[in-house]
Amino acid sequence: MSSEAESGTKQPVVRLRGVSKEFPGVKAVDEVDLEILPGEVHAVAGENGAGKSTLMKILSQVERPTEGG
Repeated sequence: MSSEAESGTKQPVVRLRGVSKEFPGVKAVDEVDLEILPGEVHAVAGENGAGKSTLMKILSQVERPTEGG
C-alpha cells in the first residue's frame, strides 16, 4: 500500500493557481484557482463570455495563461 493511501491524503491530478488570460482589451480569465483530486467530477458553468472555454483551453494546453500556472 502506498504512503498516500495509508495517510488518507490524495495529491491533486490538476492544480491551477492564480491563472489569468488576457486578450487585447479583454481579461477572459481572472486569477482562477482550481484543484481536482482523483475521483472528483467538476462542472464549469457561467454566462456567455464568462471565460469557460478559455479556461478549458488553458487546462488542455491549447492556450497559455498570461499569469499564473
